[in-house]
Amino acid sequence: MQREPAMPMRPLRSPSDRIRPWAHDARYWQYRGEPVLLVGGSREDNLFQIPDLEEQLDLLASVGGNYIRNTMSDRDEGDVYPYAQIEDGRYDLDQWNEEYWRRFEELLRLTHERDIIVQIEVWDRFDLSRENWERHPYRPANNVNYTGEETGLADAYPDHPGTDRQPFYHTPPTMAQYEPRYDIMRAYQERFVACMLSHSLPYGNVLYCMNNETSTDPHWGQHWMAFIRAQAREAGVTVCVTDMFDDGNRPERSAKIRLQLDHPELYDFIDISQVNHNVGEDHWSRLRWVVQEASASPRPVNHTKIYSAGETSWGSGTPQDGVERFWRSLLGGSASARFHRPTSGIGINELAQANIRAARKVEELVRFWEIEPRMELLGECEPNEAYLATDPDEAYVLFFCTGGAVTLDLTDHEEQLAGRWIDLTTGEWGGEFELTGGAWREVSAPGDSPWVAVLVRR
Repeated sequence: MQREPAMPMRPLRSPSDRIRPWAHDARYWQYRGEPVLLVGGSREDNLFQIPDLEEQLDLLASVGGNYIRNTMSDRDEGDVYPYAQIEDGRYDLDQWNEEYWRRFEELLRLTHERDIIVQIEVWDRFDLSRENWERHPYRPANNVNYTGEETGLADAYPDHPGTDRQPFYHTPPTMAQYEPRYDIMRAYQERFVACMLSHSLPYGNVLYCMNNETSTDPHWGQHWMAFIRAQAREAGVTVCVTDMFDDGNRPERSAKIRLQLDHPELYDFIDISQVNHNVGEDHWSRLRWVVQEASASPRPVNHTKIYSAGETSWGSGTPQDGVERFWRSLLGGSASARFHRPTSGIGINELAQANIRAARKVEELVRFWEIEPRMELLGECEPNEAYLATDPDEAYVLFFCTGGAVTLDLTDHEEQLAGRWIDLTTGEWGGEFELTGGAWREVSAPGDSPWVAVLVRR
C-alpha cells in the first residue's frame, strides 16, 4: 500500500490560537485568542480545486472576508480525484493522486496565511449519485479494488441523493442499513479521512462539518465526528465538529436539528444553512428559533450557505433575498454568514463584496456580539421592512430591506445618539444623522434599496 503523501512539518497551534467557541460568549467564535465574526463568499464550494485559488482568497480578504466553505468534492470539470489512475483507465484506491493532496495543502497554507477560516465538508452526497457516480473511483467498475457484489454498491444511482439509496453512506455498524460487506468501503473511507486530517489538523483555522445537507441517519455523521476527534486527540489538538441536515429549512419540525440542539457533547456548533431556503419573516423566525434553542447550551450557529441565485422554484431566492438573509443572520445572533456559490448564490460578486464590507463597517462602531435582537423597540414597521439589534445603553443596528421608515423606541435612552448610514448596494458609508432619546423617534432610510443604520451614544 502506498505511503501517505509527504508534507512539510509544521508546529501544531496552541489551543488558544485555534478556532473554537469564544471563552466569554460561546455563541461566537474566537481565533488567535480574539473573538471574530465569520463572513465570506466564494465562486466555488471546493475551492482547493480551482486554478485561481490565491486570487480568490486575496479578493475575499480585501473586502474583509475571513470565511470559506471547502467541500472535499471532485465532480467539476478540472477537478482531480484523490486516487491514482492506472494504465487501463481504472483507479487504484490504494494509491494516492498526489495532485489532489497538493491542492488541499495549498488551500490550507494560503488560508492560514490570510487568517481565513475554512469550514470543511468531508462528504457531499451529490458526488456519488447520477452522472457523478458513473465516473467516480468508488464505483466498482472504475477501480481495481472491489466488486459490486463484494461491497453492495450498484452500477448506477440515478435518483436524487436525498432518497438515501447509496450504501456508501451506510457503512458504520451503528446504522440500521449497515451490512458487514460495507466494511470494505469503510476501510477506504477511513483511510481517506485520515489522510485529509494528516494535512488539516496542524492548522488552527479549520472547522469540520461531516456532510453537505445530508438526509441519512445521523449515525453516519456521528461516526465521522468520533473518528476525527480521535485522530485529533492522537495529534494533540482540539477540533470543532458538526453535521448539516437537509431538513434544516424547517428546524422546528426536524428531529435531526433537535438532536443537534440536545447533544452539545456531539455537535460543537450548528450549521443551519438550509434555513436559508426561507424568505422574509419566516426566515427570521426560524433562524431565531435555532439561536434561542441553542442558548440552553450556547454554541456558534453557522450559515456556510446563504442561497440567492435568482431562482425561486426551490427556495434559492433572489440576490435581494440573499442580502436580507445575510443581515437577518448577523442581527439574529449567528456566528457566521457566507454567500453560497453560483448557481445557487451570488458567491463573491460585487453585491456580496459590498455587504461583506458593510458588515466590517458596522464593526468599526459596534461588535455583533455586543447587541441582541430587540424587534419590540420598532414601531410602525411593516412585515419584513426592518430588523433591529441593540445594546440599549450603547448602540443600535437597524437594517432596512428595501428602504422605508420606522419609529424607534428611545424612551429609556435619554442621551443623544449619533447615526451613520451604510449603503448595502456599494458597501460604502452614507450620510450622518442624530437622534435625541427620551421618546419614540422616526428613522427613514435614504433610499428604497437595502440600508443599514448604526447609532451609537454620543
